[in-house]
Amino acid sequence: MEILVVDANSDDRTVEFAQSAGARVLSRRWTNFVDARSFALAQVTTPWALMIDADEALDDVLCKAILAAGDDVDGYVVRRTTYFCGKALRLWRNEPLLRLFRRDRVRLQAQPAAGGDAILHEGWVSTGTTRTLNGTLLHYSYPDVASYRAKYDRYTSLEAEHLAASPAKLFAAICRALARFAWLLTARGALLDGPRGWYVAYRSAMYPAVAMEKALLR
Repeated sequence: MEILVVDANSDDRTVEFAQSAGARVLSRRWTNFVDARSFALAQVTTPWALMIDADEALDDVLCKAILAAGDDVDGYVVRRTTYFCGKALRLWRNEPLLRLFRRDRVRLQAQPAAGGDAILHEGWVSTGTTRTLNGTLLHYSYPDVASYRAKYDRYTSLEAEHLAASPAKLFAAICRALARFAWLLTARGALLDGPRGWYVAYRSAMYPAVAMEKALLR
């Protein structure tokens, strides 16, 4: 087994900690999400790869499931739960993501939430058969509201750069946002998460409209 860490020239102690844990560390200039992940996979020398981000962790059940996984498929889907201000939100539970796979049986696909062709929200897609593993991938992306708002602002601005803007599209995005907000509150359970859940549900629903508004104001 090999541990590979691709570091985007960070200025903290990431490289030091990774090397002390026995990882092979490669540092490179940041370009974009798809390029960074594609580069990382190209450096893998084993037939299988498990790819996780720096703000993710495996729970005990998922660890055991990975160790017991067979090689009769081409990839495994894991279920991710994202935390907000230290709490797992219902609307961010059980997100299916392909993360364990044969390195020659996948492709990387950008999935911009606002449409357009921004290289964001990328995900691995298997060209073969997959199975789902038990356990949870824990995603600690937003320790506080400020970190959420900063990432939200950065991502909507990146998406705005790749949108064909029009007032009609903004109006349509707002109409869809209202319906999605109601769906996140009820079907996805955000209503039960209290004010923080309502806040994230609203911001998530409005994401495409915010990106389109920024595109109009460029």
